[in-house]
Amino acid sequence: MSLDDLKQAVLEANLATVRNGLVIATFGNASAIDRASGQVVIKPSGVPYDRMTADCMVVSDLDGRVLDNRMRPSSDLDTHLVLYRAFPGVGAVIHTHSTFATILAQCLCPIPPMGTTHADYFHGTIPVTRHLTPEEITSDYVRATGEVIVETFRDLDPDTIPAVLVAGHGPFVWGQTPEEAVMNATILEEVAKFAWHGMMLRPGAPQIPAALLDRHFLRKHGAGATYGQPT
Repeated sequence: MSLDDLKQAVLEANLATVRNGLVIATFGNASAIDRASGQVVIKPSGVPYDRMTADCMVVSDLDGRVLDNRMRPSSDLDTHLVLYRAFPGVGAVIHTHSTFATILAQCLCPIPPMGTTHADYFHGTIPVTRHLTPEEITSDYVRATGEVIVETFRDLDPDTIPAVLVAGHGPFVWGQTPEEAVMNATILEEVAKFAWHGMMLRPGAPQIPAALLDRHFLRKHGAGATYGQPT
């Protein structure tokens, strides 16, 4: 994919988060990486979505050096970069403040796989990070946010659970492409909504059986996937 095409894809991912009701004002950000060149494209900081164009997208390297000086990158750039460096299967990252996922992040509530909608996209519980320490917040807050996500996934697979709730903050999701990351962000909000209402209706409601979790996730992901049409 050319750099211009990547900028357009990142623009469309950012606009899709607005269209899907996942962000308001100038909250949130989407980015993508060209693994061959190591270039990362991310939305600019503080620019209203209805004024953004592909040319507004900011390009940096994996060390955070901005490769064009026209606009400032999103203030969350360093979080995205930590995830790209740590998770080699990730091609795009999205951060939103979507309502139900953010409620659960603020209450430190993981999202368990209570049903098959969850299982179609996330192969297990969507975790919550710990709170950052005062030292992490004051020293390098944005980078530390990425590092606490990586810490949370020490014993988890980011390719099969492509989402996390950052304590007191909100959700980050990822995918192989910007389009996949948008879908994961959209489904995350939906399963967060399901979980919230389910836990209100029946506190301590059980998770779905492991066999059903596997059946639904594996029919859509991996070498043996059967969902959809052959490419």
